[in-house]
Amino acid sequence: MKTDINSIWEYYREDLALAEEKINETLKTVAPAISVVGNHLFSSGGKRVRPLLAILSSRMFGTRGDDVSTLASSVEFIHAASLIHDDVVDGAHVRRGQPAAHSLWGNQVVILVGDFLYANALRLANLLEKQPIMDALCTATAKMSEGELIQLSKKGNPEVPEEDYLKIIQGKTAILMSAACKGGAVLGNASQKEVDALAAFGLKFGYAFQIADDVLDYMAEEKAFGKSLGKDLEEGKITLPLIYLLKDAEPKEAGRVKEIVRAENKTASDLSYVQELFQKHRSIEKSSQRAHQFLNQAKAELNIFNDSMEKASLCAIADYAVTRRK
Repeated sequence: MKTDINSIWEYYREDLALAEEKINETLKTVAPAISVVGNHLFSSGGKRVRPLLAILSSRMFGTRGDDVSTLASSVEFIHAASLIHDDVVDGAHVRRGQPAAHSLWGNQVVILVGDFLYANALRLANLLEKQPIMDALCTATAKMSEGELIQLSKKGNPEVPEEDYLKIIQGKTAILMSAACKGGAVLGNASQKEVDALAAFGLKFGYAFQIADDVLDYMAEEKAFGKSLGKDLEEGKITLPLIYLLKDAEPKEAGRVKEIVRAENKTASDLSYVQELFQKHRSIEKSSQRAHQFLNQAKAELNIFNDSMEKASLCAIADYAVTRRK
């Protein structure tokens, strides 16, 4: 069995379809806005990476079935709710190449839909009657809000150290991926050592995933990436490429970049200037190297497990997430 990314999604298609069915069932409510907004969000693409992490982690121990699809859908609901709320906070108009939900239905409706998704994520998880899973998902949900609030407090501030950036992306991305992996291991009745290893894999993979995503913000093809390039800079978000640039740039260059970051409105020439400096100081390359460091650390966490299709698939998904170009 090949472990290229398309083959993996095909191989686990049935498992993912069960989670998709559970998502669709939950969206059928008496409030029409929930199904309309939910269908818009869930039909707009996305690789379902987080549900697949839960599926693979449980299948490493031979566990499949309704409990796994319940966990997988719960994780995806938390992710989807965070996207809805983030787009409102950021004022983003595009999500995965389509209009962001709030630009179509307004902030009031989509915030309430996001609340519905959060609540049902935890309702579904509670059905599993596994306290470690509830603990992981509740912690992840709280940390995700913390991460977004920390990022918001740093908006337009060019003096963000790498340590703070890592705290932000732990909340934004890594903590939920860790919870997905941990939950799958718990469903598989894994030993504590195995649960901890998969949780650590998910966390480090999440760091690598988000750094790669932040790199793509400055270098992907806009049509393929599904959002405007340089959006993070436009919104005053300080990500790893900018952190490395400000550390390596000459004083005059760094001063100009700081002015751009603080400016209320950025121009196309501002983005071009920053991109030129990225090339000069290899900021994108260095950021990608940091993502690969986390990637290698993540895969090392799997060394305690025997070779299997699931282990190979986790490694392949991690590789794909860091090397993708859209």
